[in-house]
Amino acid sequence: MVFIDKFPLAASGRRYIIGCLGLLAMAIALKVCVLVVILLLALFFMLWFFRDPGRQNTSAPPLALVSPADGRIVALEEVEHPQMGRVLLLSIFMNVFSVHVNRLPIAGTVTNVHHIPGGFQPADRPGARVGNERLELTLRLDDGREIMVTQVAGLVAQYIECWVSAPHAGQRGSRYGMIRFGSRVDLYLPTDTRIAASRGQKVRAGETVIGIMADV
Repeated sequence: MVFIDKFPLAASGRRYIIGCLGLLAMAIALKVCVLVVILLLALFFMLWFFRDPGRQNTSAPPLALVSPADGRIVALEEVEHPQMGRVLLLSIFMNVFSVHVNRLPIAGTVTNVHHIPGGFQPADRPGARVGNERLELTLRLDDGREIMVTQVAGLVAQYIECWVSAPHAGQRGSRYGMIRFGSRVDLYLPTDTRIAASRGQKVRAGETVIGIMADV
């Protein structure tokens, strides 16, 4: 229990870890040394990949947006979105070593969760945001404005998990899903959002302030 508190794990990773432990026990019992080494490496990777550390930013103002994902900002530009019109796109690429649990960037109500089938090209390519399989989550703020957070699958990451459904009232930084194993998260914001991050910057989900919504 102490280990779980110090090294929290995402619930969806438990079956992988239990499976590795079971196979490892069998390999040890059979004294297959090569398999023991391989399974130990696999176990350490699973423990690292499914880590879910606590995150909190209590100093951020109410209209501040925190990063929905760990990783590096690979896109920051204005684009045309089919449902939202002209918006500001901020994309975060997660490599296989990033924490993969995704968090809500701001407090609001989840009004829609929409899965879109697609391809699995490398997630850091520009075309991935419209061509890859993805899951769109629409979040409505108390003042009626909406933003969208999109989990995008990649070449290796082909498993998108969303742990909430509409309607769901969520707090800033609360966990809502993850992507296995390495991908990107796109954030679509009003064009008057004041961005507090830059392209190439490394960010941490639930902690790094990436922008501030305009006052209305």
